[in-house]
Order: sequence, then structure tokens, then C-alpha cells
Amino acid sequence: MHSNSETIAVTSASGKSASGRLALFLVITLFFMWGVANNLNDVLVAHFKKAFTLSDLQAGLVQSAFYFGYFLVAVPAGLFMRRFGYKGAIVFGLLLYGAGALLFWPAAASANYNNFLLALFVIAAGLAFLETSANPLVTLLGPAESATARLNLAQAFNPLGSITGILIGQFFIFSGNEKAPENLAAMPPAQHHAYVLSEVAAVQWPYLVIGLVVIGWAILIAMTRFTLYTRPGETSAAAPTRVPLHLLRDARFMGAVAAQFFYVGAQVSVWSYLIRYVQATMPGSTARYAANFLTASLVCFMLGRFAGAALMKYIRPAQLLKAFALTNVVLTLVAVLLPGLIGVYALVACSFFMSVMYPTIFALGVEGRDDSQRKFGASVLVMAIIGGAVLTAAMGAASDMAGIAHAMLVPAACFVLILLFAARHGRQVGRV
Repeated sequence: MHSNSETIAVTSASGKSASGRLALFLVITLFFMWGVANNLNDVLVAHFKKAFTLSDLQAGLVQSAFYFGYFLVAVPAGLFMRRFGYKGAIVFGLLLYGAGALLFWPAAASANYNNFLLALFVIAAGLAFLETSANPLVTLLGPAESATARLNLAQAFNPLGSITGILIGQFFIFSGNEKAPENLAAMPPAQHHAYVLSEVAAVQWPYLVIGLVVIGWAILIAMTRFTLYTRPGETSAAAPTRVPLHLLRDARFMGAVAAQFFYVGAQVSVWSYLIRYVQATMPGSTARYAANFLTASLVCFMLGRFAGAALMKYIRPAQLLKAFALTNVVLTLVAVLLPGLIGVYALVACSFFMSVMYPTIFALGVEGRDDSQRKFGASVLVMAIIGGAVLTAAMGAASDMAGIAHAMLVPAACFVLILLFAARHGRQVGRV
């Protein structure tokens, strides 16, 4: 399971140690860290749209650059993990994350939007390493019987990081200095340039602090001894070269990949344009005020995860996924038909029902697979995150053509496709 260069000791012992608890704490904190990065992007979409006077499509390139990073790096991250182990992949991922955050300083100094997109791509590359390694590592940092509890604990930290990211953006990036496009167009060139510089400079210190903290965390993890607990019978007998072809011909697995593509696209689209939706449908709303609704969405998302986990004790995961997807079809249509406060509330509520979708689709896709298939399948499912790039850009284009309210038809269509996936597979799979 691990290469010879793996620096983590493997043991079948039971019991807890101080070093074991420290290792678990350091890894669980990673879920918080990538939550911060993911949802700071939602702030950046609104902030850069204002600072650089971008169209919705151009502003959506923040998410496109970010999720293309996931798509391109997911498989190399898996290969790196096989060669250098979980710990090596995490340390390398954190260094990439930190480097990308530090690149925000020169990007802001240059006031060049493309430089920000490059920095976001580097951050996403680092997060691809973290997500492909941290999830399975948490299950190995303790006895098998408590693996699910540990992973649920780790996942609970992700929305906390997301909320923190929004709060950082709301209070340390948004300046509250809102100017209408016509006022910006009327500014003398020198004054306009000074305004852009002042706005983009707001990201420098938050991302500098994030970069230094992340690099410091990489050093802590590199210095910490990790003790993994062996799992009897984990080694797969399947020939690795046959795994990709087998899974890529499997309708259930590829359906899960497609569903994950549309889910991530829907989630990122709703969150990325929620601030824009509030400001467009509730005239007079500032970006800082609108960010309150994004924070509320993330609180709903976190509560939904706990509620969904409780409901799965009584309802089959595929059936719960179907019910939640249907609910979100209705909520996004409400946002289309009733723009304004009612539509905003519908989009906030939508986050509650999105909460279980990613892990449930993931589990339905890999359920019943052997270890090699799970590892390859996990990489492909992480690649499906590209939906966040493709569909957010599509929603931006739709908004430019028909308005932000009608653009909510994009996530509505995504939830319809997730509903069809859940309905088709609800009778084929058991409990996750």
C-alpha cells in the first residue's frame, strides 16, 4: 500500500498516543484549510468583478482557473501519493497551497487579473493533493471500527473553514467602497487606476497570512510521526492496469462521475453568484451586506451535513439524495421566478439540501469496489470537480445574456440530472 519512501510508520497496534492525537489533529485541520480557500473564491468573484469591471463570465473565470487546477492535478496527485505516501503528498500539497497564496501579493501589485488566475490555479493544484490524500489518511489514523466517526469529524471542519473564508472576505477584503459602472467609466484614467490598485490590494494581507500559516502547517506535518493502523485484506488482487478500463465501462460508476460533475457545478454556481444575485435583485445591497446571505448558506450547509447523517440511519442514501435533489430543483426555480428576497431565501435554503450530495454520490460510485478500484475511482471523481469550472462559466455567460435570475436555470438543470441519477440507482445500491 505504501512505497519504500513512505515516512509514515505502519502498525497494527491499538490504543492512542499523544503523537497519534497530534497527527490526527494536524490532518483534520486540513479540511478546515481547504474550506477557507474554496469559499474565499466566492468573495473573489464579486470583488474582482467590481475592481476590474468584469462581465459575469469574466468574473466566473476565478472558479474556472481554480477547478481546472483540480482537474489537471487529481491523477498526478494520486500517482505522487503512491510513490511518496500520504504524508509526502500532504506536505507537497500544502507547499503548493502556500505558494499560490503568496503569489497574491505580486498579483495585486501588478493589478493584473490574469496573475490572480495563475495564483488560484497553483492553490487548486495544492488542494488536489490534499483532498486525494487526507480523506483516506484520516481513516488510517486509528482503529478501523472508528474510521467512519473520524472521517465525519474531519468533514465537519470543512464548512467551518468555508464560513471562515467568507468572514475573512467580508471583513478584510470587501472595502464597502461601492461604485457604479457608469461612475467608474467617468473617472479619469489615473483615478480609475488608483481605485483598482486600492481594491486589489485588499487581498494582499489576508492571503499573505494564509500562505504563511499553510507553509507553517506543512513544516509541522513534516516533523510529526504518523502511525497508520493496518487493515486486514486491503491489498487488491485486481490487476491495476485493468482497473481503469473496467471502471470506465461501468455505467454506475460513470453515472456517479457525471452526477458529481453536475453537483459541483451547481454548488459552485449558486455560491459564486449569490452575492451578485442579491445585489442585482435587491437594489442598494452592498457586497458586504450580501455576503451575510453567503455566510447563512454555509451555516445551512453545515447543518445539512449533520441532519443528513442522522437521516441516513433511517433512509437509504440514494433515496435521501433523490429527495434533496428534487427539493433543490424547486428552490432554484423559485429563485428564477421570484427574484428578490424570496429568491435569496430559496438559494440560502438550497445549501442545506446540497450538503449530502458530494459524499453520497461519491459513495454510490465506489461502493462495492476493491481497494485498487477505489483509489482509481477516487481520482476520477475528484477530476469531476471540473464541473465547477465549466458550469460556473456557463452560468456567467447565461447571466450576461439573460440576467442573473434566469441564469439560476443552470444549477436547476444540474439538480434535475442529479435527481435522475439518484432515481436510477436508488434500487441498485444498499446503504453506504
